[in-house]
Amino acid sequence: MHPLRRLDHNNKMERMSGKVRDKEKMMRGLKNADSPILKGIQVYHNFIKPHMTLDGKTPAEAAGIEVQGENRWLTIIQNASKSLPEPKNRLDES
Repeated sequence: MHPLRRLDHNNKMERMSGKVRDKEKMMRGLKNADSPILKGIQVYHNFIKPHMTLDGKTPAEAAGIEVQGENRWLTIIQNASKSLPEPKNRLDES
């Protein structure tokens, strides 16, 4: 059997790691593993970018999660901001 057709290969992880390394090279100041840039790349990869191996679906769509709207980034940001707790007003604390 051809090595790329084996079921136990790690090609997908290697490809993702390569993409992260390529992005990291462009962003010289990226020093922390908890950088919001890396989270953004992860969101893009899972919710916005269609994948050929998934017949043009995103991994989220393949898992049954759909992002509605023309601008997926905007929809994701709006939904995330709805789930944030309301900021406390400092005047109310006294």
